[in-house]
This record gives sequence, structure tokens and C-alpha cells, in this order.
Amino acid sequence: MAIINNYVKSLNDINFLQVDEPHLPKSKSYLKIIGIPFFPHANSQERLTPNDIEMILKQNYIFDNISLASKLRVIKVSPKSDMSIVWLDIWDVQSGSNVKMLINRCFNIRNYIAIIYGANMNPSVL
Repeated sequence: MAIINNYVKSLNDINFLQVDEPHLPKSKSYLKIIGIPFFPHANSQERLTPNDIEMILKQNYIFDNISLASKLRVIKVSPKSDMSIVWLDIWDVQSGSNVKMLINRCFNIRNYIAIIYGANMNPSVL
């Protein structure tokens, strides 16, 4: 990538400020995270928001080089459950190496262990 970047910058007839940084072709990969409580604060009816999850992901080292392709979606597992499913769409290289690093990994959120699974294209949640 550095060779391509240097070559483009060295061309005289191209304004290199208008050219994006070179990168491998990207595609979307889909993940879901389970094991996160829907009501994160004890004795509170305040539900989990996508912003809460984004903050948690930014604080965890396994998500360091991951960029989201769309807004996170948080849904309740079932009406009687207090757990949630978080759907993630991430930008990945075509070989899927970013998502392969994340699948079946665990991380802690307070006293809970969240597990990351691969998913098919996930449903839209309004």
C-alpha cells in the first residue's frame, strides 16, 4: 500500500490531496454479541443504547482496528428476558480476516461475559 501511495503522490498530473488513502477492497461482515444485559444498571428501567455499546467496544482492545459499517442495533432477546443481542456490521477485507479474529471471542462487561458470534446479514430493527 505504501508503494501505491508514494507512486500516486509522485505523479505530476494528479492532485494527490483529492485522492483517498489506498486500501484493500472492503466488504461488510456481520456479527452478533450475546450475553449483555438489556437493562445495564441494577434496579433501573433505563435500557441499553447503541451509544453505550460503542463506548464499551472502544474501551476493549479486541476492537482496536475495527470500523463499524452502520449503526449498532440492540434488541431484547425475548419479552421476559433481561438479556440483549447486539448486531454489528463491520468493514472487513475481502478475506474476512477482521471478523475471523473476533468470532467466538469473549469479553467482560462488568459481571457479564459477552460472546461474539458470526451472523448472516441481520434483520433491520426499527
